[in-house]
Amino acid sequence: MMASPALDSPWPTSARESLFCGSFNIHMEEEIPAHIIPVLEDPTSSVSYSHTIPKPPPVPINAYAGNKSIKRLSGSCSVPKETIDTWDKLFKEGCGADAYIITEGNSCIPAHLSVLTLASPVLGNFLWQSKVQNGMRYIKIPGVPYEAVYTFIRFLYSSCYEKEEMKKYVLHLLVLSHSYSVPSLKRVCIYFLEQGWLTKENVVDVLQLARNCDAPRLSLICVRMIVKDFKAISSTEGWKVMKKVNPALEQELLEFLVEADSGKEERLKKKEEKKVYLQLYEAMEALLHICKDGCRTIGPRDKVFKGSQVACGFPACKGLETLVRHFSSCKTRVPGGCVHCKRMWQLLELHSRICNQPDACKVPLCRHFKEKMQQQTKKDEAKWKLLVSKVLASKDALWPISGPRSSLL
Repeated sequence: MMASPALDSPWPTSARESLFCGSFNIHMEEEIPAHIIPVLEDPTSSVSYSHTIPKPPPVPINAYAGNKSIKRLSGSCSVPKETIDTWDKLFKEGCGADAYIITEGNSCIPAHLSVLTLASPVLGNFLWQSKVQNGMRYIKIPGVPYEAVYTFIRFLYSSCYEKEEMKKYVLHLLVLSHSYSVPSLKRVCIYFLEQGWLTKENVVDVLQLARNCDAPRLSLICVRMIVKDFKAISSTEGWKVMKKVNPALEQELLEFLVEADSGKEERLKKKEEKKVYLQLYEAMEALLHICKDGCRTIGPRDKVFKGSQVACGFPACKGLETLVRHFSSCKTRVPGGCVHCKRMWQLLELHSRICNQPDACKVPLCRHFKEKMQQQTKKDEAKWKLLVSKVLASKDALWPISGPRSSLL
């Protein structure tokens, strides 16, 4: 058995370059290797075939047409283990083989032309094009270890495989399954790679194979893994070889990295903006609560606070306390003269734009700002409308966490 590197170990440079610069080729050789010729000799048979044997009667098709049980089986078929074992045994023993697959080192694998043609029409087509010598057809699959080809041909017979062999040669099997159009094996290879067989050492190789073998989901997973741990992966042998044989891919991955970094900054920026709008929404709720119900932290506007009343449950009230106390005692109290008062004026105007009951509202200056809106320019009006929409939208992020709150509308 030929040795092959493990899945999580880097491939030799020569193997990587040959794998990614070219594809696996099938050779229909003119001459059979000398050590295989004795195997291909026609066996001496004791059975004599006579041309006088009568033809068998036609198959009674009508007898099966009305059988409902057969129709049901075609819809939901379950293959017994015994059947799978039989096909696996047929492959391993090579009984009645009429084709040979030649692998690295001129090792040969006996097979059946009809089985391979049904399981892989592409491989079967190559076999039918090959020359027949001594009643046998043979082709060569170079560049792939014997064990990988053996696992591939075995899967065509019974869909069976050893997990250790699958893990060891999964990249070779992925290429073989794509080259010879075996979707079932291709799905198995992709599944195992996605379920934890990707490592820092092999992810660059898998990415290149995934693109060549039309596996977009696997390709996306590889790109995300490279971007996430770029520093470690860019120092691997796989990355160094990829830079030589495929510099365009390196440039594309670097662009992905820059885009990911900028996208991360943009997400952080939007997160901070949502946080500000959420704080404004909570401030609007707290302002309405203070002026309408009274607050244990600040005290009611026109009510006597009862000693048995529970403490305030609005977290924004504590933040508004200093601002409200300053606003009530500030002597400047003009929008442009005091920074703290200016902030309070803005909160009062924002509330007025959200409130739809100015006549009954107990928040100071609510009706005043409603009248002031009619004198503002279209530019200022557009800015305030945008702010109001974002503040109201932030309550959707607040409610799933803290539960329903009092409405500002």
